[in-house]
Amino acid sequence: MNISHHISQLLYRYPCVTLPGFGAFLTETVSATLQENNHTFFPPKKVISFNSYIKNNDGLLANHISIVEKISYTDAVLVIENAVKNLNSTLEAGEISILKNIGLFRKNYEGNIVFEASSHVNYLTDSFGLSSFVSPLVKREELKKVVEEIIVAEKPTIELVSQNRKSKPYLKYAAMFIMSLGGAGFGYTAYVSQQAEIETNIVRGEVQKELNTRIQEATFVIDNPIASSTYSSIEERKTYPFHIVFGSFRSESNAEKAKQELENQGYKSRILPKNDQDLYPVVYGSYATYTEAQYDATQIQTTKDKNAWLLIEEL
Repeated sequence: MNISHHISQLLYRYPCVTLPGFGAFLTETVSATLQENNHTFFPPKKVISFNSYIKNNDGLLANHISIVEKISYTDAVLVIENAVKNLNSTLEAGEISILKNIGLFRKNYEGNIVFEASSHVNYLTDSFGLSSFVSPLVKREELKKVVEEIIVAEKPTIELVSQNRKSKPYLKYAAMFIMSLGGAGFGYTAYVSQQAEIETNIVRGEVQKELNTRIQEATFVIDNPIASSTYSSIEERKTYPFHIVFGSFRSESNAEKAKQELENQGYKSRILPKNDQDLYPVVYGSYATYTEAQYDATQIQTTKDKNAWLLIEEL
């Protein structure tokens, strides 16, 4: 069985995939990058690293193999153990161990495992379909400043010649008459404008009063109103797809006894629906995030139950 294929599938979905007894593969998302020497752009991706100190069986890989290969969880654990033995024996012989699409392992002079991640697969689903590309260097041309000569033409000088003319008295009276007519016209125009503004304000007031009356008399009917509790129930609804399994029972009564025993010990235990093997799984608790579930599973395996395992299933 190609165990690297199952690890590769899980790396698309989870930030940490543990190969029990060997180590854990961790992923970290990095932004798009540019190699300046060859002008190549690379899309965002997940970078894979390896931690040889995380070896506990969190149940993720074994449960995945059990479901995909349609074998029992116990058989899946045996498959993992055999794969780890083959990896270790290859490394002890001084050879390179390769997990396809994940990376290769070798031992250095100090006997420590060295991991080199593969660059053939991008495990970031958001970058699906994106590939690297080369962009030619942009050449910028300097614009030459063109200085335009501004020719200022000389303006001809206009000489004002004053002439002493004898003023005529009838022109003075004519000017006074014209000014009086202009003043009267301006005064009449101001009066008409003021009256128009007053009438406009009166009409606006009447329209606003009528509008307020109609709004107060209006009746609004809402068909099938949605109760406020509906919104609160939607907001409070939360899924818990990560479960730490205590055991599975053929009898529902035995499952209920195990659940009661775990509750007496302080766990938020529950019985999951009957699975494909006609068994009732009893869990220590269910979690909303993988990080919380993995942390508690490690604590339980270390201090209480080494056979506890992590089940990932949406109910």
